[in-house]
Amino acid sequence: MTQSEALSILKEAIWLILKLSAPLLIVSIVIGLIISIFQAATQIHEQTLTFVPKIVAIALLLIILGSWMLTGMTDFFQSLMSYAAGL
Repeated sequence: MTQSEALSILKEAIWLILKLSAPLLIVSIVIGLIISIFQAATQIHEQTLTFVPKIVAIALLLIILGSWMLTGMTDFFQSLMSYAAGL
């Protein structure tokens, strides 16, 4: 394995991580922003108010996007195994 091949695999792995985590992070940030605006407007500063909606939204998003995420991970793993078999 050359250095360029190793860097290519690393680049593909990092791109997959970003692609799979982006929807979860974006939803979490948007919900956090909405709740912080609500808290600032109403002067309610309850800590659990931020966690519960985020947990529910992330759980729903994992249910919806779980198969797509799993397919992406298995495709990457299969490409790694086929590359390793070729060595």
